[in-house]
Amino acid sequence: MKRSMPSMPDSRSMAFVRSFVRCYLAGAGFNTRGMQNIGLAFAMQPGLSAIHADPRELRRARRRYVRHFQSHPFWMPCLVGIFLNVEMGIAQKRFPPAMLQKVKDTTAYTLSALGDSVFAGSLLIFWALATICLLLAGFTVLPFLVGLMFWLALQLFRAYTFRAGFRDGFRFLERLRQWDLINWGRRIKYGNAALLLWLWLLVWPRPFAWWEWLAGVVVLILIGRYVRMGQISRIFAAAAFVAVIDAFPRIEAWGRMFFDL
Repeated sequence: MKRSMPSMPDSRSMAFVRSFVRCYLAGAGFNTRGMQNIGLAFAMQPGLSAIHADPRELRRARRRYVRHFQSHPFWMPCLVGIFLNVEMGIAQKRFPPAMLQKVKDTTAYTLSALGDSVFAGSLLIFWALATICLLLAGFTVLPFLVGLMFWLALQLFRAYTFRAGFRDGFRFLERLRQWDLINWGRRIKYGNAALLLWLWLLVWPRPFAWWEWLAGVVVLILIGRYVRMGQISRIFAAAAFVAVIDAFPRIEAWGRMFFDL
């Protein structure tokens, strides 16, 4: 059966558009008690008002979104769209309100972990490394165009996931599973490793000997491993890196003396 977006008058359509726009302000009300609950309630308000004509039902609906809530901000439009879809089902007596409470937190936390892996842990790092490498390589316009491309792609992603979530509700999560975003995040991290290698080539002092390159790569790999395992503090690793850079001329002189022998 073909899935279609729920029909609604123009005034209601604008209410849902306002809910989407308010997703951009979801982090403005962040607090240590409810996390993003104020932002979520703020984004849901126009849509809830359009769905629930009965004031009592509207108050009950608002209460469903003032509790603790936390997810990745890039997924906020998708979640708001899904929740609005479910609220329309509740208003039409197709879904019990208790169903939303059972799946809301699970869905939000799952997408939060996915967002941390794909966006924060992969794509944002890819954009940052690519921009730094292009600037160090002497490009000026290209880094701006790359950043603009990523920004536009993010806005399209937010708009698409909001519409798909509003149209299909929780069924959209099955389509997200088919995207295989976890494995895509892993592939992007391979690209990040290649960009990091390019960055080292750009910033390494010239001229450099093979043993300097090999020693630097081995040390950085070991430090990264122990930092990831929690055995070394990131602050200590950064301080050690700065100290080595400061002492590099002396280390280089000792190394050349050793290999000359």
